[in-house]
Amino acid sequence: MSEIKPDISDGAVKSATSKDWATWFQILDAAGAQTMSHKAIVACLVEEHQVGPWWQQMIAVTYEQARGLREKHEKPSGYQINRSKTYPAPPGVVYSAWKDEDQRARWLSDPKFTIRTESLNKSLRITWIDGFTSLDVNFYEKGPGKCQVTVQHSKLVDADQAEAMKVYWGEALERLGPFLAD
Repeated sequence: MSEIKPDISDGAVKSATSKDWATWFQILDAAGAQTMSHKAIVACLVEEHQVGPWWQQMIAVTYEQARGLREKHEKPSGYQINRSKTYPAPPGVVYSAWKDEDQRARWLSDPKFTIRTESLNKSLRITWIDGFTSLDVNFYEKGPGKCQVTVQHSKLVDADQAEAMKVYWGEALERLGPFLAD
């Protein structure tokens, strides 16, 4: 196989697809996937091997990473990271902490982003302070008085920026907790 360790175990991929990672990599190598686009690799998995939607993406991305065709967090439009955290506060309170710039300034070191679209207490679509990258922030009720926030930061330029923003959002979400408790 490759130097990378797939996120999904050999047992799981074999249970779902009847083939382990080494077999999938051999099949894709033989099909010439190292010179194919992501879309062409997926098409091969669907047309030649009848792989379902979730697994076709997982196999294609894992193969691309293993063969050095794609880095961790890399997407066609750049790099993307995700972070999430659950708080003991209702969605409306957590949503307000993101939506209101004065509140944001108390827990987020870069509070001057642009909200493009919003769905009250559910989601914010944001252009980040760099004017290029994007945030999708979602708020999920997780029982009475609890809210999970997920942050997806997209269009990052490289793996270094992706890793830096993963750390940034992890720390920011940690700072949000005490702010919500005030």
